[in-house]
Amino acid sequence: MSHASQFLEEARRVIDGLDSGAIERMAEQLEAVRSRGGRLFILGVGGSAANASHAVNDFRKIAGIEAYAPTDNVSELTARTNDEGWATIFIEWLRVSRLKPEDLILVFSVGGGSLEKNVSPNLVTALQYAREVGTPVIGVVGKDGGYTAKVATACAIVPTVNPDHITPHSEAFQAVVWHLLVSHPRVKTHVTKWESVK
Repeated sequence: MSHASQFLEEARRVIDGLDSGAIERMAEQLEAVRSRGGRLFILGVGGSAANASHAVNDFRKIAGIEAYAPTDNVSELTARTNDEGWATIFIEWLRVSRLKPEDLILVFSVGGGSLEKNVSPNLVTALQYAREVGTPVIGVVGKDGGYTAKVATACAIVPTVNPDHITPHSEAFQAVVWHLLVSHPRVKTHVTKWESVK
């Protein structure tokens, strides 16, 4: 089997293993945050940060949800990393944004964050702060979901179908899930361009 055939077959298995019920609960949370006038903060690192930026656009433009990604502000991101340390970049950004219980946090991550393994500690500290504030959390994560899966109200875990492809499948399916969500009847408020062209 070629690499392309194998990778696509793995993608089929990932789709079969996704929990549609968890994704429906995420849609409920997104509908609710818009209804109560809250904001959506999307957190991700590396490729997940790039996904967060794209998703911010979609949730704002297609779903009418006020959305932000801290990693879109590279000046603040690098200043905080340099001056305060990597582990606190998200929590301090959320403090300045005056995170409220009416808001919602969406995490994109391969591992979901782990203090024990020192992987994405910035996600963990941000989510600990969200719990203190009473802000709900949703996520799209890989592997076992790490800290995100433990504290999230709803979390789509991208199943591991090949241990050598955890990261590419996790980051690819973050995009599948958020596009599903902005297309969801409970979430979508605006017609996308090509669907509106007759």
